[in-house]
Amino acid sequence: MKLWSIAGNSQKLDGGAMFGNVPRAMWSKWIAPDDQHRIPLACRALLASPLDGKTVLFESGIGAFFDPKLRERYGVVEDRHVLLDSLAAAGFTHAQIDAVVLSHLHFDHVGGLLAAWRDGEPPRLLFPNARFFVGAQAWERACHPHPRDRASFIPGMTDLLQASGRLEIVHGDTHSYFGDAVRFHHSDGHTPGLLLAEIRGAHDHGGLVFCADLIPGRPWVHLPVTMGYDRYPELLIEEKRDFLADKLARNVHLFFTHDPECSLARVTRDNKGRYGADHEVAELHARSLPA
Repeated sequence: MKLWSIAGNSQKLDGGAMFGNVPRAMWSKWIAPDDQHRIPLACRALLASPLDGKTVLFESGIGAFFDPKLRERYGVVEDRHVLLDSLAAAGFTHAQIDAVVLSHLHFDHVGGLLAAWRDGEPPRLLFPNARFFVGAQAWERACHPHPRDRASFIPGMTDLLQASGRLEIVHGDTHSYFGDAVRFHHSDGHTPGLLLAEIRGAHDHGGLVFCADLIPGRPWVHLPVTMGYDRYPELLIEEKRDFLADKLARNVHLFFTHDPECSLARVTRDNKGRYGADHEVAELHARSLPA
C-alpha cells in the first residue's frame, strides 16, 4: 500500500476563529495572519492504494462548488477544482476511487465531492464509482443540523449522497468493507459523531490516523488549543488527551487536513506532559505506511 497527501482548494480564515480563546499575540507566532487577520489553511485529503485491495480517499476538502460571492466570503483561494488536479498528479481520476471516507459533512471536508461551480448548473456529485462512508451520528447531524452550525453544511448534499445508492453509514469502530485495515475512532467535541479513520499498522502498532477537526494541524496538538468552531471545547480537550495518549503509546502518526505546511507528524510528549509533534513531513508521494 502507498499513501499520497492530496491537496485540495486552500482557504484563508479568521485566525481568532481558528484558535478560539488563544490570544492573538500567541497564535500569530504559530501561523502569521494577513492584513485581514486571516491565516492560510490547507484542505488536504489522504489517498491510500491498494488498501485491502481498494483505492480509498479520506475526505475531499472544500472543492470549488461555491459561487464567486461565497468563495470570497469563505476565503477559498483557487477557482479551479484543485483536488482533481492533485489526484491526476498522483496518477488517479475521481472515477477510479472505490471509497471516500468522510469524517463529517461540514463543507470544507465534503465540498470536493461536487463538480466545480458553473453558472446556472445545479450541484453535481463526482466520484461515480465510490462508496461514501459517514459515521451514524455525523449523518444524523447533517440531516438535522443545529442552528449553531447549520451554515457549515451544503444544502442538498445529504440528498445527493443518499440518491447515489452508495452511501454507507458506519456504526462502531470497524466496517467489513475495509477488513482489518481501518479502525474508526469517534469524537463529539468538534461536532457530534466525528469519524477519525486510522490505517492500521502491523500488530496494531504504527500506521496513521486522519485527525480531521479534532486536531486540524500542529498548533492544535497542544491540549488547551481549540477552535471557535468547536461545539464542545472542554469535551474536545478531554477526547484529545485520550486520543493522543493512545497514538503515542502505539506510535500512530497524525495526518493533518488543515495544516498549511505539514501533512504527517509523529506524536511527542515532554517531561511536563505537554504534547507536540516531530518527524514532520510536508507531503506524501507514494509513501509506505509509517512503521
